[in-house]
Amino acid sequence: MSNMAEICPTCGLPMDICVCTEIGKEQQRIKIRRETRKFGKPTTIIEGIDDKDQDLGRLAQKLKTFCACGGTAKNRQIILQGDQRDRVRVCLVRLGFPEQNIELQ
Repeated sequence: MSNMAEICPTCGLPMDICVCTEIGKEQQRIKIRRETRKFGKPTTIIEGIDDKDQDLGRLAQKLKTFCACGGTAKNRQIILQGDQRDRVRVCLVRLGFPEQNIELQ
């Protein structure tokens, strides 16, 4: 066992001060839109989150909990039940995504 700090393979900084995920968040353009599915049910589609930097499944779980709705993550999208556009934007800003990079449609 060594007491050397883990080094980030991307930026070369120790993991406790690595900023790669924050930089990744700042470079993403996120689109939040509403679609109508079967039987006129509204759904919220979140696109543009890079699945290399973020675990979409875990992010979808956080959004579903915050919005108190059902949903899934698949095909590089997060799909939530209901019109959750405003809540999703608030939650993404709280998670560290820049507000100017989030586009509501």
